Amino acid sequence: MMKKSLLLLLLGLSLFQLSAKEGMWIPILLEKYNLAEMQEMGFKLTAEDIYDVNQSSMKDAVVIFGGGCTGELISDEGLLITNHHCGYRQIQSHSTVEHDYLTNGFWAMSRDEELPNERLTVSFLEYMEDVTDKVMDGTENIEGEEKDKKIKENTGRIIKEAKKEGKYTASVKPLFYGNQYFLYVYKVYKDVRLVGAPPSAIGKFGGDTDNWMWPRHTGDFSLFRIYADENNEPAEYSPDNVPFKPKKSFPVSMKGIQPGDFTMVFGNPGSTMQYWPHQAVDITMNQRDPDRIMLRDKKLDIIGNDMKSDPKIRIQYAAKYQSISNAWKKWQGEIKGLKRLDAINKKLAYEEEFKKWAQQNNTWDNKYKEVFVAFDELYSDYAHYIKAYDYYREIVLRGVEVFGQARTLNSIINNIENGQTERAESMRSAMLKRLSGFYKDFNQPTDEALFAALMPELINGLDASFLPADVVETINKYDQEKLIKKVYRKSVLTDREKLEDLLENGSEKQLIKLRKDPVIELFNKLNFIYEKDIISEVRKINKSIDENMKVYMAGLMEMKKGQAFYPDANLTLRVGYGKVEGYEPTDGVEYKYYTTLTGIMEKDNPAIYDYDVPERLKELYRNSDFGRYEVDGTVPVCFTASNHTTGGNSGSPVVNGNGELIGVNFDRCWEGTMSDIMYDPEVCRNISLDIRYALFIIDKFAGAGYLLDEMEIVD
Repeated sequence: MMKKSLLLLLLGLSLFQLSAKEGMWIPILLEKYNLAEMQEMGFKLTAEDIYDVNQSSMKDAVVIFGGGCTGELISDEGLLITNHHCGYRQIQSHSTVEHDYLTNGFWAMSRDEELPNERLTVSFLEYMEDVTDKVMDGTENIEGEEKDKKIKENTGRIIKEAKKEGKYTASVKPLFYGNQYFLYVYKVYKDVRLVGAPPSAIGKFGGDTDNWMWPRHTGDFSLFRIYADENNEPAEYSPDNVPFKPKKSFPVSMKGIQPGDFTMVFGNPGSTMQYWPHQAVDITMNQRDPDRIMLRDKKLDIIGNDMKSDPKIRIQYAAKYQSISNAWKKWQGEIKGLKRLDAINKKLAYEEEFKKWAQQNNTWDNKYKEVFVAFDELYSDYAHYIKAYDYYREIVLRGVEVFGQARTLNSIINNIENGQTERAESMRSAMLKRLSGFYKDFNQPTDEALFAALMPELINGLDASFLPADVVETINKYDQEKLIKKVYRKSVLTDREKLEDLLENGSEKQLIKLRKDPVIELFNKLNFIYEKDIISEVRKINKSIDENMKVYMAGLMEMKKGQAFYPDANLTLRVGYGKVEGYEPTDGVEYKYYTTLTGIMEKDNPAIYDYDVPERLKELYRNSDFGRYEVDGTVPVCFTASNHTTGGNSGSPVVNGNGELIGVNFDRCWEGTMSDIMYDPEVCRNISLDIRYALFIIDKFAGAGYLLDEMEIVD
């Protein structure tokens, strides 16, 4: 049985040899390993104020918002703030040409006006627990599939017990590539309503041009309210639900910030890869990022041009465009950052240091040499298969929208043919309900253009072994216009009324005939290759890589005993801490740590949607009508600090040394986007909305100052 001493081996390490700027730390270990340094930097509270399962603490005011952002409670009436881009899909879903909340913003002036959001949830962490011993129980003398089976069995039992018959959701996640396991237990609330959102010219000011950049002037926030049943427990949406009463909400600071002030980001970072070997960095920098950037260039060009041509299309594709462009731009910065850091050679040097250490300790030949040999072989295969994976993901699974409908219909047909009538009927009913939402945000000419442009990229970009021969023949046979006419437009998926009728009234025999639909048939041929020859191999290779990484990771920790290691992010609650500070991105350039409303007016350009400052905001500026939010004749907007963040930290609370909310994290600077793989304390900065700007917009711009009455505002 693995002993608790493993935890001490992995995490019981001095933090003072690593810059405080770097790291995403586990909250339950702060007292032992981080608190002293945090307090030296200006934190004035205790570890229990951050995380405590017996008393209310900051953890009770932080949620996973939706599937991949963070949000925080700012009142005792369930009011929650997160990023505008985190709530963007909900804002977009309520928008029409007549009620364009993306352009004009939305503000509920009473509880009755708050808008419900289907399938939006927030998840509160009830507790986390080291369950390494429980997961590994009974695995001491077994290996391979038998060991995997036992771990899976143990994990399933732990999760089942933690759920308490459906009261909670739970997951067990590996840390340090399986050297450690943690249980996370959540309570999930399902009635979350939109309360307020600034217009995109504030909430998304600067658009994709400014995204990932500093200086930044984006009012990236939106407001939601959590509702519960009369017992304050989770409930499906109902007009009878009442505002949720949290155990804890953040006091909101009007004190402002100064350079060197302590900052802490408390959120749910999604994914980092700090301990990758050089081969993984090489493939990402020189293959994966360039491939995905190229394919997204084409998608963004097509969608962007159509959005400019028609306000309806702009609303339909706003959230989709944002989703595509966000990673597209991040990957470009990531390549630049990794090249600037000479990341591959740095990794090689680190691995050489490890090799020498292992040789000195007589563990190289009998333990670690085979790991490094395996890395060479595995990553060679990985590069081959991951290229196909990326092309299929970008084109077939996340490129042509009707392929998504084809996938669902194919599943329905499979269930019919397998005699799973009840499941087929359930899926059929669910698809029918979702059709209106799909076609509301669907423009066929746009999707046709994506289809015609992307399908040739698929067959020209990949080895023939990853492509169905008859699909290659079809794509090569037609030019783009004929490809649309001969394949795309002959599909039932382009005829909403006919598709609805088939789902509602069609017989099983009629549905099975859809196998011959040209788009469904094309998708099935491609998906067969993807499932059989691509994703299965990627999973298999990744499993082998992780097994070798587990050995390598344990070795690294042994070699660097006495130095700090933090586990890679995995969308669970973590603490990052640093200080308010600017940075110098290039020779001769020095960035301040803050921006102001004055900078917004300097960027104003009515000819560009993302820079067209609303007239009301210009009026407030002209009249210097800043109220209590004025600082030196303007209003603070954003600031930078040296907290280590990543995706998932969007919407995270940024607090000062007193635990008061000073900002809402929303981005990283362009020069630091490689921080998921390699951190550079000189330029890696998180970008946050100054909470005073959010209050200014709510109060002075929107006239929704009644919302501030709910908050505990600290002057």
